[in-house]
Amino acid sequence: MSSTLCIRWTIAPAIAPRPLINCNRCGGIRPYRCSDKFRVNANGKRIDAWLIYRCVACDNSWNFTILERRNRRDIEPVLLAALESNEPALARRFAFDAAALRDRTGKIEEFADVAIRKQILGGDPEGATVFWLELRLDAATPLRLDRLLAAEFGISRSRLQGWEERKLTIEPDGIRALRKPARDRMAVRVDLSGEADRDIIVASACR
Repeated sequence: MSSTLCIRWTIAPAIAPRPLINCNRCGGIRPYRCSDKFRVNANGKRIDAWLIYRCVACDNSWNFTILERRNRRDIEPVLLAALESNEPALARRFAFDAAALRDRTGKIEEFADVAIRKQILGGDPEGATVFWLELRLDAATPLRLDRLLAAEFGISRSRLQGWEERKLTIEPDGIRALRKPARDRMAVRVDLSGEADRDIIVASACR
């Protein structure tokens, strides 16, 4: 009798996207890295706040607008305190908002490096032939799902892509999701019945 294993992967992108900006010191387009520091300016009751970026070549600064001419009373005190104290979690949240950066600058440089924490939610890895994989992302990543799964299963991408839908089910979007970036709350079902190395694949998926 086959056993089913449930696993959660919590995925954290390792490198924040870098906006590509015309640096007035370098005289050309350069990637800018996040400094993890905010700048907050008060003009009477009006507050401006920016996340500071630095040119990777010359350290020239560029400010990504977070708040613009906002009345102090309209800003949550917790948010304002976090901005003024350079709270790392808040800086990370804004730094990894690739869509907002792209909207502001047009082009960004993205990285597929991630850190993965794996957790068994239910079932026993020993003898498991079917497992459900739940993905949780704390920020968007350009890493394609097929690259992620193949690397963490310890198999080739061609083998993964060759599995039919009876072996590999992906929600939402089905098999075509393999060639797209991994997304938060994706669910992947893998049936390893008949695969000689199923124990190795399951072990790789869990550790």
